[in-house]
Amino acid sequence: MRLLQKFKNKGKSSQYKGSSNYAYLATRVRAMKSNLVPTETYPRLMNMGISEITRLIQETEYKRDIDELARTYSGVDLIEHGLNQNLAETFTKLIEISEGEPNYLITEYLRNYDVWNIKTLLRGKYYNASTDEIKEAFVSAGQLSYTFLSELAGKQSYSEVISALESTEYYPILKEYDETNLSDIENRLDKMYYDGLFNVIGGSKSKDRKLFATFIKTEIDIKNVKTLFRLKKAEVDPDEILDLIIDGGLELNVKNIKKLLSLSYDDFVQALSKYSYWDTISEIVSSDTDSLINVETQLTKHSLKSASSFSHVYPLSIVPIMDYIISKRNEVNNLRIITRGKAANLSDDVIRNQLVI
Repeated sequence: MRLLQKFKNKGKSSQYKGSSNYAYLATRVRAMKSNLVPTETYPRLMNMGISEITRLIQETEYKRDIDELARTYSGVDLIEHGLNQNLAETFTKLIEISEGEPNYLITEYLRNYDVWNIKTLLRGKYYNASTDEIKEAFVSAGQLSYTFLSELAGKQSYSEVISALESTEYYPILKEYDETNLSDIENRLDKMYYDGLFNVIGGSKSKDRKLFATFIKTEIDIKNVKTLFRLKKAEVDPDEILDLIIDGGLELNVKNIKKLLSLSYDDFVQALSKYSYWDTISEIVSSDTDSLINVETQLTKHSLKSASSFSHVYPLSIVPIMDYIISKRNEVNNLRIITRGKAANLSDDVIRNQLVI
């Protein structure tokens, strides 16, 4: 329990004290971003098998992780664990080299991995996944350590997992889980996370908290637009869709979303033309779209481009750090898509359409 409390409180002390070392951080983050896999590498990966992909990844900053984990894993499992371990260590490094306000904001933002890992545990127990299968999906970049999460993965039932999380902020939601309401619990955890971020931002007039707020609100808009596309296309009841919407978007507030929900799919698509996200998807979206993968990919690209552009405008702020975080996360997602796609013998076109480059 002391271990859990340690991670629960980590980063809190930096909320109101300590200097904001943005000049130093910006320099370090630029160096870290320069180590991301180059765009031209992805076509090469598409022409490789799993063993060749593993060797190429070993030539990048993932080398130490792959070498270390090769004693335990092989093939796709080795790459999966290596990617997750590197991602967690990279984000932990950002917390360690930052101080003051950036440390606090980064720490709070990365709590999304606690939510991810808790949802992974619940899903794993629900589908009777093995301990190793559950651990494979962990990204211990939040407050909950990999050791603690691994202990939870070894529990026999979801009730034991929830009991072990009794002293966390997530317990009031988790205690209502009964194996029939997994989707609802996951949605409430997501909303709790964003509510927590807005509490962190508060009414502060700090430039960096305002920039951080813009970043978060844009992220919420993208998530909500993706949700709207998926569920409107599936003709899900508007009230059910509204329950899955996260409040607090930059352009799309709940009032606007309610108007969109009342429209047919065709009219909904046309109504999006008034928002900035339309330029990103206008050429690929249509009323007869069979797959929304391209739409979601383009929306993710919009997030990446917006963050990158924003970071150039505010080079000594929280924005370049957030830009790097989502770029690194996207790199891991791309490598995972290629690896899993190859392992599942998916066509190159199917894999390529899911990549965000």
